[in-house]
Amino acid sequence: MAQERFLVTGALGCIGAWTVRNLVREGAPVVAFDLGQDTRRLKLIMAPEELAQVTFVQGDLSELAAVEQVIDQYGITHVIHLAALQMPAVRANPPLGARVNVVGTVNIFEASRRRTDQVRRIVYASSVAVYDPKAGGPSGLVQHDTPLRPNSLYGVFKQANEGTARIYWQEHGLTSIGLRPATVYGPGRDQGLTSAPTRAMLAAVLGQPFHIPFGGRGEFQYADDVAKTFLACARAPFEGAEVFNLHGTVAHMSKIVALIEELVPESRGLITFAEPAFPSPEAYSAEALSRVIGEPPQTPLREGIAATLALFRERVAGGELNEHALQEGSPNHARQEG
Repeated sequence: MAQERFLVTGALGCIGAWTVRNLVREGAPVVAFDLGQDTRRLKLIMAPEELAQVTFVQGDLSELAAVEQVIDQYGITHVIHLAALQMPAVRANPPLGARVNVVGTVNIFEASRRRTDQVRRIVYASSVAVYDPKAGGPSGLVQHDTPLRPNSLYGVFKQANEGTARIYWQEHGLTSIGLRPATVYGPGRDQGLTSAPTRAMLAAVLGQPFHIPFGGRGEFQYADDVAKTFLACARAPFEGAEVFNLHGTVAHMSKIVALIEELVPESRGLITFAEPAFPSPEAYSAEALSRVIGEPPQTPLREGIAATLALFRERVAGGELNEHALQEGSPNHARQEG
């Protein structure tokens, strides 16, 4: 571990923050690379003395020279590539979305290709958005070899990145693993279409009403588990270019609301949700991933929600979170991330 030096792109996002936290707690050197400078998600889940151990670099992923400079300056050996504009931002500005999500990813691979004697592994975030909402078929379960058919530009761009990774292995022998998160929840998950369940948890602690704009059944994956899985993939004995689905807990939104009400009884009746379901398959098989890293971490749903609520209570009591944080991407709750 002493010879590992991690670069985390999109480190100010939710999964990025949890990845940084895990690396710091392991004692692994970590460079947090992001276009922004707002560290609120990191501050939400890390102590000041932990944050002091992180090297922050502000830079634009779409500029190859900036990526090369940070890899060279800090002797990076492993890249956890999470930076991306999310689905609403891509829909609003497709050219910018392509520049960040596609060109930025190409830059990560090209910079690493030029330094294959130094960079050992790239692990990057793809997304379940590469699948059609009905990809699970009658069973609702998406398999490792289920064909890709994205129905958004965001998903198209993520599929392009998977192709980029395959070609860089095919032509240059650059090893990478891509992971496809589904509905990630937990502290710091305040932005993106599927952040609503986590914001509902904060609303419950605040005693505020909150409406989740979708329902149905889906995969819920605790942010810390997702971060730990990225790190496990970075260290697994593997050669090639593969992309894996993640698996969490499959539950109906009514179960999420019921657990929130059970854990915060005073919130009963405050949290509502709408049908239809979020346009995504219900469940994903992670058997292929398990063959590479062993059984992935999976926090039970009740335990993950309880931990999220406990941290929110602590931060609300300390005046660090308030009702303004219920707005998606609010500065009070605390860029980029798929």
